[in-house]
Amino acid sequence: MRRTASWGLAPRLLAATVAALLVAAATAWAVTALVGPSVFRDHLAVSGVVDPAAVLHAERAYADAAGLSLALGLMAGVLAAAVVSAFLARRAARSLALATAAARQVAAGDHSARVPAVGMGQEFDDLRLAFNTMAADLGSVESGRRRMLGDLAHEMRTPVATLEAYLEAIADGVQPADAATVAMLRGQVVRLARLAEDVALVTTAEEGRLAMRRAPVGVGAVVDAAHAQAAARFAELGVDLAVRVAPDVRSVVLDADADRLGQVLTNLLDNALRHTPAGGHVTLEARRSGTGVALTVADDGQGVSAEHLPHLFERFYRVDSARDRTRGGSGVGLAIVRAIVEAHGGTVGAASDGSGAGARFTVTLPVVVAPSYLGQEEGNHGARSR
Repeated sequence: MRRTASWGLAPRLLAATVAALLVAAATAWAVTALVGPSVFRDHLAVSGVVDPAAVLHAERAYADAAGLSLALGLMAGVLAAAVVSAFLARRAARSLALATAAARQVAAGDHSARVPAVGMGQEFDDLRLAFNTMAADLGSVESGRRRMLGDLAHEMRTPVATLEAYLEAIADGVQPADAATVAMLRGQVVRLARLAEDVALVTTAEEGRLAMRRAPVGVGAVVDAAHAQAAARFAELGVDLAVRVAPDVRSVVLDADADRLGQVLTNLLDNALRHTPAGGHVTLEARRSGTGVALTVADDGQGVSAEHLPHLFERFYRVDSARDRTRGGSGVGLAIVRAIVEAHGGTVGAASDGSGAGARFTVTLPVVVAPSYLGQEEGNHGARSR
């Protein structure tokens, strides 16, 4: 793209200053020409000078002195303006050059570039802060993108390699295409499909594009539905699942997407089940928390070391990658939990006393008080239970 020629900062600043001085000089000259002579004649009359020749000489002397003074003042002002403008323009140009260089580095992919402090006032400081924040955010996004692509490739490698090996074995006649083999292959395809769906869901949620069908929903109904859905899996693996709902919480209604909240609790319960051995205990609890409601899934399983807690809700993060992968997790379940909870205006956090001490995941959501709806919802739930 061809760049059009334009003045730099220094010529523009000098031209603006000179133009302002010229306007000021013209104004001063007009005022002096219009007001000065009459005032000067009044002073001559008061002083007693009445001789026409003396008055004319004095007026010419006044006009020459005023004109010379204005001319010298204008030249001195222009010279001073040129010096000051050149100094300021040089400092500003140096500051802008640093910002331009940093912007080019960022455009080239180097997100570590930063604009240093230049001491040019609040406006430049605001610009520097905004640019440096932008560069840091871009670096974080790019780092996350690369990490996600690497993790995604790693997650896909095992099922794809399994599919490829078995298909080659079937094609070579080494492995029969019996029911067990087909079931195993179908399982790997399901795993890939689930991974794709989970990644798409968490990406959509984090970008704020997650479709939500909000409606009043009772806390008790959400908890009971999650318990009913998970109970069979827990019983099959020999893990006890208990539900505790505080009495005052059953009089609370959430403005939420019931299906999405169900997905949150299902993911948390699945995560607890994967990390709790047979004979262990998992508790799903609902209680008041300030002006909101806290939903907690606690287990007495493997626990989490302190260094892992801040990263549990990152995509593809695993405390024990090999063990978690063999247990069927996609690696984005907790990231989905965080995205959905935040889309509801809530928060989610994890706590653990360390390895072997179990873990607690707590979701806090804002509430909507709607007693009339609550009675209807509880009645419907009771009817469904019967």
